Amino acid sequence: MRVRRWWRDGMGLFGGVLTLVCTGCATLPFTAPAVSAAPAADSRAPLPEDDDITQLIAQFRSDLNRTKARDLARTQTLAPAPQSARSRDREFADRARALFTPLSGAALHMPVVGVSKFDLDDSWHAPRDGGARVHKGIDIFASRGTPVVAVADGIVSYIGDQHLGGHCVWLTTENGTSFYYAHLDRWAAGMYEGMEVRSGDLLGYVGNTGNAIHTPSHLHFAINQNDEMVNPYPILTKAVPVQRAHMHTELGGGSYGTR
Repeated sequence: MRVRRWWRDGMGLFGGVLTLVCTGCATLPFTAPAVSAAPAADSRAPLPEDDDITQLIAQFRSDLNRTKARDLARTQTLAPAPQSARSRDREFADRARALFTPLSGAALHMPVVGVSKFDLDDSWHAPRDGGARVHKGIDIFASRGTPVVAVADGIVSYIGDQHLGGHCVWLTTENGTSFYYAHLDRWAAGMYEGMEVRSGDLLGYVGNTGNAIHTPSHLHFAINQNDEMVNPYPILTKAVPVQRAHMHTELGGGSYGTR
């Protein structure tokens, strides 16, 4: 009886402890390990590729603004200073004077080497072809092959053959006056249309080409001023005689000079 009572009491105590342990485990708070939640994706945040493009656009804008600023500064630097009404009128008057003032001939060179004013003959408006036309120039006679030179600074505006003039050259100056050389035996080597020449530069050589084939060698020389042919004789009587032509020499870069 004593043993049975001990067993009953021991089992009851064990059951109470077991019940207490089970109940306590069930009621003790349970803390789950913390899990960091991933932040919500921001749809406005640029992707790496988008970020690169954004930086490029910003750089392009910076470069563009810098280029515009530099161009503006250059334009302002190159822009001509404003002119007063008086200075502008004076500039226009100088241009008109250079264009319309009659050619004096003071600065011209004689077109044929070795010819002086005493060798000239005024054949202006002399009858030609039995009176069917008049001579609009003068003939300067010289031996075949005598050098012919530019009477002024200008541009070779024409090189070619004509029915009457044969081998011809037109020399045009800055103020619009043009000089006509005809019956040349040949042109100067290396000469071309658009070539800039200086007064005294070689243009060609005296000959008798064209309708002068049956006449002694000579240069037909004429002047066109303000779209009208004028008598070159009184002008050439004031021209500077030339004893030696300037020969063209080819320089670096394909340009030409004189010596």
